[in-house]
Amino acid sequence: MLWLLFVLIAFIFQIATILILEFRSAPKTVAWLFILFCVPFIGFVIYYFAARDYKNRRRLRQKGSRLFRDMKALLWTQSRIVKDASEMLHPDFVHRERLFKLLTHLSESPITGCNATRALKDGEETFPSMLEAMEQAQDHIHIEFYIFRSDMIGSRFKDVMIRKAREGVKVRLLCDGLGSVKLKKRFIGELKEAGVEFHYFLPPWIALLDKRVNYRNHRKIVVIDGRIGFMGGINIGDDYLGLHPKMGYWRDTHLRLEGDAVYFLQNTFLGDWKLASGEQIEEARYFPVHNCGGREQNQILTSGPDQHWNAIQEMWFGAASIASERIWITTPYFIPDDGIFQALKTAAVSGVDVRIIIPYHSDNRLVHWASLSYVEELLQSGIKFYQYAKGFVHAKVMIIDDLLATVGSANLDMRSFFSNFEMTAILFDAARIRELAEQFEEDLQECRPVLLETFLKRPRRQKAMELLARLLSPLL
Repeated sequence: MLWLLFVLIAFIFQIATILILEFRSAPKTVAWLFILFCVPFIGFVIYYFAARDYKNRRRLRQKGSRLFRDMKALLWTQSRIVKDASEMLHPDFVHRERLFKLLTHLSESPITGCNATRALKDGEETFPSMLEAMEQAQDHIHIEFYIFRSDMIGSRFKDVMIRKAREGVKVRLLCDGLGSVKLKKRFIGELKEAGVEFHYFLPPWIALLDKRVNYRNHRKIVVIDGRIGFMGGINIGDDYLGLHPKMGYWRDTHLRLEGDAVYFLQNTFLGDWKLASGEQIEEARYFPVHNCGGREQNQILTSGPDQHWNAIQEMWFGAASIASERIWITTPYFIPDDGIFQALKTAAVSGVDVRIIIPYHSDNRLVHWASLSYVEELLQSGIKFYQYAKGFVHAKVMIIDDLLATVGSANLDMRSFFSNFEMTAILFDAARIRELAEQFEEDLQECRPVLLETFLKRPRRQKAMELLARLLSPLL
């Protein structure tokens, strides 16, 4: 009987530990307690290695600062910073000063006014544009991806990197240790042999031992000569060319950028490079003066567990809260936190046109069920859901009125908001917002609407799976 008492005390201790450490987040607390009750002791071991709060680690916050102090003066001098709502090209921003102040205080990356962007809608458009820009590189190529595969398109990128490195161009490649875990050693060896500098961001075993395995670098960044940049939702892999054996066509959204915004893509890459390699790079050559080729205003917003603010989540909440006409969202994973859930619901009840495109075929069944668990209540509030059926929709786009649009790496889920290292571009240019809205309407033609009366009749087994996935959703 004594051993039974010991087991009971140990179990109570585990429950108390989770309650104390996760008291700020009720959904995460419930999820971890559910796992603990399902697999006692084993669940606590998983919690110990996977759930440590990255934010409490002051040393890592300092080490991973997004904006080096010595670079700030240079970037602010060379960029056209929008300092007041009255300087925004859209006249409605004069009446949305609260949103403007939120955006300018969330991040060290300001709104800039000297940019030119181009929206790319899939891998067939994005990869040739990237490779063409890389071929023109004269000084450096910086590449960062969550997933980099050693397949057909990955090999094409490898060949260009090797060729440019042998020409004397500085080439750096950063891949997430878990997302790119299947990247072949021979592939990496060929890159290094040619002079390409390569690092993994949090390799799995190191991350596990350091209790950071839950924090992944989900960003997608390419910077060429500090003048041309790419960012968005596309990784490097044949999947994004529509060659996935199950999903087929892969619909995504990426951006090509020139102008001030590239400085902040570069800055983010160099910050992540420092975290991964320990090397701090602050040479002015990586932030060259550029000729202003456009008047687009935009902002590069980053968030991650090493920062004090959940900037992308707070931007989504703030933007959804002020919408008066429309909120159009495309996301492959829909697991909103309570704040955004209520903001969307309130907007729809208030008469705002809220439309959300999610996949019909998903690459993650558990996440798909979790996403569907939120649909019934939101349908009842007037939100319209559409399931993309042409292939797999992986784009992460939000459009608020005619005021702004966002494109980035962050999904509308709690993992992207609170655990991953993410990046989102906020676009304020009327032409770009209109272009993204047109793409959204084109995607609707490939969707199946989710009708409330039909959705209510889904099988009980599916409802049970949705309930289970909903409990675990803060961790997915």
